[in-house]
Amino acid sequence: MEAMILEAIGEPLKLVTRPAPDVGPGQVLVEIAACAVCRTDLHVIDGDLPKAKLPLVPGHEIVGRIAAIGEGVTQFFLGDRVGVPWLGRTCGNCTYCRSGHENLCDDPLFTGYQTDGGFATHAVACADFCLPLPPQYDDAHAAPLLCAGLIGHRALVAAGEGRRLGLYGFGAAAHIVAQIARYQQRKVFAFTRPGDRKTCEFALSLGCEWAGGSNEAPPEPLDAAIILAPVGDLVPTALGHIVKGGTLVLGGIHMSPIPSMRYELLWGERVIRSVANLTRRDGADFMALAARLPLHVSVERFALEKANEAIRSLREGAIDGAAVLVPGG
Repeated sequence: MEAMILEAIGEPLKLVTRPAPDVGPGQVLVEIAACAVCRTDLHVIDGDLPKAKLPLVPGHEIVGRIAAIGEGVTQFFLGDRVGVPWLGRTCGNCTYCRSGHENLCDDPLFTGYQTDGGFATHAVACADFCLPLPPQYDDAHAAPLLCAGLIGHRALVAAGEGRRLGLYGFGAAAHIVAQIARYQQRKVFAFTRPGDRKTCEFALSLGCEWAGGSNEAPPEPLDAAIILAPVGDLVPTALGHIVKGGTLVLGGIHMSPIPSMRYELLWGERVIRSVANLTRRDGADFMALAARLPLHVSVERFALEKANEAIRSLREGAIDGAAVLVPGG
């Protein structure tokens, strides 16, 4: 197999050839057809998320076909197409797992962080945490559903049912969330990097009511907002545009420090909450929704060996939608 490996924090990934991994009990070997590049991958590579396994194959939005099956796996067969998401395994025994909150498991394993992920031609995954995928999405367009879609949808549910929704950071997750919210007949207001007219036009093309810089005020007060950019300074900014009783959801796994702010921004029973990881129920619910809509998933393909180029483009905000690595592409 081939893989793009992170050997040290902050260094470029290196292309290596090595033996394909063996499958253990309960596992499957996936021959990878596509893997999207997520901002979480940047946080892993940059060391914002501590204690990554090194050397490491990043990537947790994996689409591929099962090439080998371990002992005890009965729900999949050779050749089945599956998705491998961020949540790679949970303990099944802690208070959170037993109460239906496995996304908060005390002893989890995360794909492309604590186990090798999808910037490769092959990966091993726990069969119980693999997801069937809607057939109408090809491999490259299905890949962003496995984190941008899943976490974006969980954040949207956490935001409540308010009709006027703000999205701060209009990248891979937001461009999917916006479409779901429009399907639910909400008004969507997109906030981009100041001066980024190209992304504003992209947001408007997906049905957003308004698009402007994060330093601008929306034309209407917001019932809720989701911050998908890892920028703590946006918290008081967004709160200043949310009505009393509204909710601000922090949708990322990492964020720069949140500055001190006036209490009146939070007063009025406004709520700030984070979203952590996902559950398998999230996966099933979201994939069923994605099959019904369908979603327009915007992707830019990169060959596997161009992973560093894809990472750089994502870091610079040069991609509308999602970057996707395609082995052999």
